[in-house]
Amino acid sequence: MLAEMKQLDTDVLVIGAGLAGITAALWAARSGARVCITANGEIGSGSSFYPGTWGLGLIGPESKEDEADLMEVILEIGEGMADKELVSCLVSGVSEGISELKGLGAEVKDAVNKGEREFVPCFDKKCRDWHGIVKEGTRAVLVKALKELDVELLPCTAITDILVRDGRIVGAEAVQMGKDSGILFIRCRAAVIASGGLGGLFSYRLNTPDVTGLGQFLALKAGASLVNLEFMQMMPGFLHPAPRTIYNEKVFRYSEFFYPDTGEPVFSDWSREKLEDLMEIRSGHGPFTSRLVSREVDIRLYQEGLKRGEGVILRYQKELKEGQPEFVQTYFRWLKEKTGLTMDDPVFLGIFAHASNGGIKIDRQAGTGVNGLFACGEATGGMHGADRLGGLSTANALVFGKIAGNHAARWSLEQKREGEYAEADGKPKGRHLSAKPAGGQRTEICGAAELLEKVREINYRTAMVVRREEALLCGLEEIQQLQRIGENKRSRLKHQAEPYAEQPISCWMRYQKTRELEAAFVLSEALLKAALLRKESRGSHFRLDYPEKKDDLKKPIISSWGRDGVCTRFLNRV
Repeated sequence: MLAEMKQLDTDVLVIGAGLAGITAALWAARSGARVCITANGEIGSGSSFYPGTWGLGLIGPESKEDEADLMEVILEIGEGMADKELVSCLVSGVSEGISELKGLGAEVKDAVNKGEREFVPCFDKKCRDWHGIVKEGTRAVLVKALKELDVELLPCTAITDILVRDGRIVGAEAVQMGKDSGILFIRCRAAVIASGGLGGLFSYRLNTPDVTGLGQFLALKAGASLVNLEFMQMMPGFLHPAPRTIYNEKVFRYSEFFYPDTGEPVFSDWSREKLEDLMEIRSGHGPFTSRLVSREVDIRLYQEGLKRGEGVILRYQKELKEGQPEFVQTYFRWLKEKTGLTMDDPVFLGIFAHASNGGIKIDRQAGTGVNGLFACGEATGGMHGADRLGGLSTANALVFGKIAGNHAARWSLEQKREGEYAEADGKPKGRHLSAKPAGGQRTEICGAAELLEKVREINYRTAMVVRREEALLCGLEEIQQLQRIGENKRSRLKHQAEPYAEQPISCWMRYQKTRELEAAFVLSEALLKAALLRKESRGSHFRLDYPEKKDDLKKPIISSWGRDGVCTRFLNRV
């Protein structure tokens, strides 16, 4: 007989402790709710605090008059994939969010020479109200603010199930690591998913290990929909030395690229004029886009790197050392302090999955369509589009983190007043939405970690910069085959008969990895199906077999959970 699992009662559960999750937790607590926040690792984690870059860029409108222009640009580069209502929320709320962040004492830098072209956000046409959030100082300030509001901090705690009863959130199940390893049941009236994007689906990624996509998977299984999954941001980064460091795209025009085996220039077949023109354009945006002619640069770098398996060698021209702009100086100063690399050191460069423009579909209240379930940050989609303006991921975290926290608190407190709660006879009665057998028996897939790496390799090979029908179909078949292999390796979790407190941490690590693998199977299927359905090139989605944009496909793709798994369809807007 199993000992009783550990339990925790709260009003609002926040899943993910990056900038979006922490913002949601702060506002939910300020609204009077009891709040707990979980993180797979430390509190202050995820892409918000990614160690492979100096900090977070953040932009807002220069003035009230600039809001209309900023909204117009977001919709333009979103190419019909952005929700106008969500864009309006984002633009109108970001300046207040920046002020509130500064009011907490966060380490936020303003541009000194803000007129320099390097401060023009990716894909934008002009400078905005630019800020840079320094990670370490800001993390400490935010954690301090959480503690002052009595938010329960649960680091090293991975949510593995969201529980629903009668169409509403009643709790969640978590795996805790460390000295208190085991299962924790969290009873709550509302939950906010802020667990980051889908970078964890790819073998080469510029994300921390806690960005797994598990939040999107749990939202999907709970009844929410996903939108714009095919629009992933992909960008250059270092393979070695200093692996997974983000390359500063502002210096593309001062960069040269060589094959590691022959030493020959990668772009030797281009005329000097073409190379200079494309590199000048490419210096204006970090992620890959099919909208601009500079797409040829990324396609070549990706294809050649994939072919050789070690990327290409990057060297900087001597002109870069003379009169560096402020933004570039900041980057190279950080690079020297963090990694020891200077502009004179050659590095091996590759193309990495970075951020998601799509995710959980939300409304203006950050609601998902499931009662009590909210979402914010990079886990969500709709406020961006086929491409995303630089600095708006951070803005999304601040704006929709606040909205999600406030509305989650409001919902939970209303339920509390009405006497609704997730218990009966003193025990949780949620409907488990996982693949566990009836009765709550937990299973593991033997070799889940190895299978997960195979899934990531398939996605990197078939769903990165260059996509085509044959490769996507092959990738989908390979994923489904791995899923069948995984099911054949599924077994009852070892040590199941022992008290939770006596089960070894390795047991729970295997269980968590199994849940991550299950999420990767489902989300990879959704991503590949969306990429297959979109038979055109639009924004960050490039189809080699359909290189042009099509007017009749100017509509988002929605993924939902059906009787036979993932259902993918175009959303017909009124």
